[in-house]
Amino acid sequence: MTTNSSSQLWLYDTTLRDGTQREGLSVSIEDKLRIAKRLDQLGIPFIEGGWPGANPKDVEFFWQLQKNPLKQAEVVAFCSTRRPNTTAATEPMLQDILAAGTRWVTIFGKSWDLHVTTGLKTTLEENLAMICDTIEYLRSQGRRIIYDAEHWFDGYKHNRDYALQTLEAAIASGAEWLVLCDTNGGTLPHEISQIVQDVNSYLSLVSQCVAEVPSVEATGVICQEPMTKDDGQREKSDRRKPTLRTSGTIPKIGIHTHNDSEMAVANAIAAVMAGAKMVQGTINGYGERCGNANLCSLIPNLQLKAGYSCITEDQLTQLTEASRFVSEVVNLTPDEHAAFVGRSAFAHKGGIHVSAVERNPLTYEHIQPEQVGNSRRIVISEQSGLSNVLAKARSFGIELDQQKAEAREILQRLKDLESEGFQFEAAEASFVLLMHEALGDRQQFFEVKGFQVHCDLIEGKEISNALATVKIAVDGKNILEAAEGNGPVAALDAALRKALVNFYPQIATFDLTDYKVRILNGHTGTAAKTRVLVESGNGRERWTTVGVSTNILAASYQAVVEGLEYGLLLHSQAEAAFKAYG
Repeated sequence: MTTNSSSQLWLYDTTLRDGTQREGLSVSIEDKLRIAKRLDQLGIPFIEGGWPGANPKDVEFFWQLQKNPLKQAEVVAFCSTRRPNTTAATEPMLQDILAAGTRWVTIFGKSWDLHVTTGLKTTLEENLAMICDTIEYLRSQGRRIIYDAEHWFDGYKHNRDYALQTLEAAIASGAEWLVLCDTNGGTLPHEISQIVQDVNSYLSLVSQCVAEVPSVEATGVICQEPMTKDDGQREKSDRRKPTLRTSGTIPKIGIHTHNDSEMAVANAIAAVMAGAKMVQGTINGYGERCGNANLCSLIPNLQLKAGYSCITEDQLTQLTEASRFVSEVVNLTPDEHAAFVGRSAFAHKGGIHVSAVERNPLTYEHIQPEQVGNSRRIVISEQSGLSNVLAKARSFGIELDQQKAEAREILQRLKDLESEGFQFEAAEASFVLLMHEALGDRQQFFEVKGFQVHCDLIEGKEISNALATVKIAVDGKNILEAAEGNGPVAALDAALRKALVNFYPQIATFDLTDYKVRILNGHTGTAAKTRVLVESGNGRERWTTVGVSTNILAASYQAVVEGLEYGLLLHSQAEAAFKAYG
C-alpha cells in the first residue's frame, strides 16, 4: 500500500471513558490501569482516562498515572465547559481537571442550539462564552486543549451558522483540535464527508483572516448575533463569513462517531478522507447504546487499505491480542466474527474455498491475517471437502496422504457424525482424537468401564447434591471412585479427576472453563437429542470437545472424558518435544 500524502493520523482511544458507558460493562481501577498500559504498548497517542472528579475511581486512576506514567501515550482528562452564568476560574470541576496533572484536556461543548436552550437552559450567547472562558482558563494554566464539538452534525444540519460560531469560540480561545462528534450516531457517510469538507473550507477562510491580521492578539470571537435556526436556512451564498480575530494556529479536525446506524467505522473513514486528522474510537467498539467507532476495524482499514500512518507495523501485529486482552479484562465474550481480530475473521469452511486458499490465500482473504496478529483457520464440518481435512490435519502436525483411504475415511466419519448432531468446527479437540482413531494411533490413557450418578433434591430447598461413581481402568488396573458436586456433571467431572490424578498428576492443572448445552430437536420434548460442548484449559491452552446423545448425562460424559483425554495428549506431546529438543 502506497502511503497517503499528509498521511499521519492521530488515534484517540476513549475505551476507558466512553467505552465503559456500555451497558453491562464495569471496570475496576486496576482494570483501567491494565488497559491503559496495553493501549500504550499498542502505540495509541492519546488515551482518554475519564472525568476526574466525577467519581473516586477516575481520581485514583489519574493519580496512579502521575506516579507511574505511560511510556509514549498522552493520557487525557475529559470534562465539560463550565456551567452557565459562572466563571471558569471558580468552577470546582475544573480544579479537579487541573489536579489530574495531564498536559492535554478534552473539553466538550454544545454545538446544537436545541441542546443549549433545552438542555442547558441558557442563551446562545452564554454558550459561546462558556466555551471561550473554559478553554482560555485551562490554557492559562498550561493545558493543551482538544475541543469535542458535541452533537456537531445534528447541530450543523439544524443551524449551520451557530454551529460554526461554537467552533470559532474554541479556535479563538486556543483549542488545538476540533473534534466533530456524531453523538447520536444517525449521520450517513455522504453527509459526514460533505460537512467535514465544508468545515475545512470554513477553516481555510478563518486562516486567511488570521493571515490578514497577524499582529492581533487572541481576543475571542467578534461575530454577528448568534444565528437562529431560521437564519441558518439562508442560501449558502448569503451565509456569514468568519469574523474571528486570533493570533493562534488554526486547529486540526478530528472525528468522533457512534454506531447507532451501524455506520461508525464508515463515517470515521469518510471524515478522514475529507480531511480529519484525528480519529476517536474504542477497542472492540465498546460504548453506550450501540457503541462507538471500533478502533480494531478503523486502524487496519486506514493503515493497510487507505495508506494512512496510524501505528507501526509491529504494533499493528499486536491488534488481535490487544482486542482479546481488553475483552478479557472487561469480562465480555470476544466477538468471534469481528472483522480483522475475530477468531472467525480468517476461518474457511467451504471445501472449494479451502482448496483455493491453500493454493493462494488472496483468493478468499482481503489481507494477510498475520498483519493484524490473527491467523488463518480451516473449519471442519459436514460441508468440508478433503482439502479441509488435509489442511486441518496439518495444523495439528498430522500429515495425511489424500491418496490413501484414511483421509477419506476421516472425511466420511466427520460427515456421518455431524449428521447425527456433532459439531466439530466448535470442537477441534474432538476432531483431533477422531483423526488419531482413524489412523490407529489414538493413545488410550484410560478406559471408562462405567459410571453412575445419583441426585438428591430435597423439597423446599434450592440446593441439590449429586454423587457420581466411576469405574475406570489404567494400565490394566481397575479403580472405583466417587465424588460429590453441586450437579450431576460437576460430580462426574470430579469423580473422573479423583480416579485419574494419581496416575496423571497434570490433571490437577486442567480446568473445565465452559459448558454449553443445545437441544437439537426440541419438537420431541424431553426425548430430544442434546449436544454438549465442554471447554477445558491448562493455564496455557484451551480446547473444546463435544458429546451428543438423547441422554444429557451421556453427552456430557463424552465431552468431559474427551476433554481430559485431549489434555493428556497435549501433555504427552509436550514431554516428547522436550525430550527431543531438550
